[in-house]
Amino acid sequence: MAVQKQYLSDVEEILSHRQDNGGDLWTTPDRRILKGSPFSTLGSALLLLELGMEPGEPLMKEISDLIFSTWQEDGRFKVYPKGGIYPCQTAHAANALCHMGYASDPRLQKTYRHLLEIQYADGGWRCNKFSFGRGPETEYSNPFPTLIVLNAFRFSDYLNKEPALDRAVDFLLEHWTIRKPIGPCHYGIGTLFMQVEYPFSNYNLFIYVYVLSFYNTAKKDSRFLDAWKTLESKMTAGQIVVERVNRKLAGLSFCKLGEPSILATKRYQEILKNLGCPHSSAAEGREENPE
Repeated sequence: MAVQKQYLSDVEEILSHRQDNGGDLWTTPDRRILKGSPFSTLGSALLLLELGMEPGEPLMKEISDLIFSTWQEDGRFKVYPKGGIYPCQTAHAANALCHMGYASDPRLQKTYRHLLEIQYADGGWRCNKFSFGRGPETEYSNPFPTLIVLNAFRFSDYLNKEPALDRAVDFLLEHWTIRKPIGPCHYGIGTLFMQVEYPFSNYNLFIYVYVLSFYNTAKKDSRFLDAWKTLESKMTAGQIVVERVNRKLAGLSFCKLGEPSILATKRYQEILKNLGCPHSSAAEGREENPE
């Protein structure tokens, strides 16, 4: 779909930040594509797509070329010019490109294989970086990067065919039971997680249910169904109400804090479609004006 009139001002606001980090296309002079959230190169690309910008637009082609310029021959993405390359960085870069329509690109096919090769023993993905020190909890994978990996893989031919992805799903569903902070980056399921955040940015209930809804192994699992029911209980008249949003996005119309969001509700309707449920009449009644 194209950007609808009511969201043009949101697009303009995002575009106004494209040189904030010192370079063009939301990057830094040394091409750090993850720097400056939410207006990083990767973050801004996903925001524009969420608002309806077509992947084939010249601007999106420039962004994809920039992201691919960080791709390495072994399938990883070097999103910072110096320092190590972590699985979470590769996951975020691959996820953005998959959303932009490049899942079948030979480079991303190599990235998929690389990610499968480095999957951790518990089924998730884990960075060997211990900002919070070491403890029993850091022996787990990092839940949010694992969710981002699954978000990227849902665009691929591996979806619902690769047992390794089923193990990743089970790891995330087990976190619903564990709840406590796990992984080297201490991702937990607590008060902040339970707040419905939109657009998708951090580890929270909404993106958790959304991504897992694409995986057959999750759909009939009691842990997933419990998470889905929790999300559903937070809705108002069939609409997703934004409970948390990055403060830098507070002025955008499509994700007003404390208000129903038409585009967020469309994401919820995707969940229902994935689960084979009929669309709610309340949500259908709030379709945006095609003007």
